[in-house]
Amino acid sequence: MTGEPPPRKRADARRNADALVDAAAAAFVESGVGVPVRDVAARAGVGVGTIYRHFPTRTDLIVAVYRHQVEALVEAGPRLLGDSPSPHTALVRWIDQFVDFLVTKHGLAEAMRSDDAAFEGLHSWFLDRLVPVCDQILQAAVATGDVRGDVGAIEVMRGVGSLCIGAGTDSRYDARRMVGVLLDGLRVR
Repeated sequence: MTGEPPPRKRADARRNADALVDAAAAAFVESGVGVPVRDVAARAGVGVGTIYRHFPTRTDLIVAVYRHQVEALVEAGPRLLGDSPSPHTALVRWIDQFVDFLVTKHGLAEAMRSDDAAFEGLHSWFLDRLVPVCDQILQAAVATGDVRGDVGAIEVMRGVGSLCIGAGTDSRYDARRMVGVLLDGLRVR
């Protein structure tokens, strides 16, 4: 006996944690990261205790959602490169998913600026994971001659991030449209 739970329980626990992360992500989009845990539990169809067994603190849940969504963007990059008719199309589609990620983080920026140690290093990890993916797609688009080669992935990502600040707070501002202008400016004419 190793003291480890049988594989079936680990798989069940993993599925339960994934379901909780998905429910929390949806709740965060609707109500921000400050949504009551009981609302996340209700959305997931579990009791509040189940959430706390998997994620002992709200911060643990926020970080899990954030990491899960970053990993989804990491996985999307190569898939989009393989499935899209051109690297430029893959870039536009990936940036569209990146915009979705950025504009649905109601309250996360404030939480990340808190003194909570769980948030330390999260932004650096985010860049470490996503800049290479963006660079891979961007370089593929440069290689086909569709995109300028003098703009780096970090510049594109920071530009997109800056354009997404405040999205949803002013009905006169359309972050997605402005990101489209940025992407259009990358095209080689």
